[in-house]
Amino acid sequence: MTMEAIQKVTELENKGRENKAEVENRIRQAIAESERQGAARLEEARLEINKKYKNLRRQSEARAEMAAGRIAQKAENDSDLLRAEAKSRLDEAADYIVGRVVKS
Repeated sequence: MTMEAIQKVTELENKGRENKAEVENRIRQAIAESERQGAARLEEARLEINKKYKNLRRQSEARAEMAAGRIAQKAENDSDLLRAEAKSRLDEAADYIVGRVVKS
């Protein structure tokens, strides 16, 4: 081999090493960018899920509060009916007791 050929081979080897280093650097940058984008997407998804969870929780609490209100109202109505029924029977019970006392 001539000196010129050796220089050419050396230049090509150096150029190959430079190209390899450049490609490896690009790969590292692409990986780092992909990781940043992935982390950003994960954070967006986490925030969206958290937002949806809070919304569903508010809806559930509102439904539970409405149900509790309906139950309380029904209990109040039932209580009113029982009081009215007891009051109507109070006179009847008094008459019965007075009748028993008078007959004794």
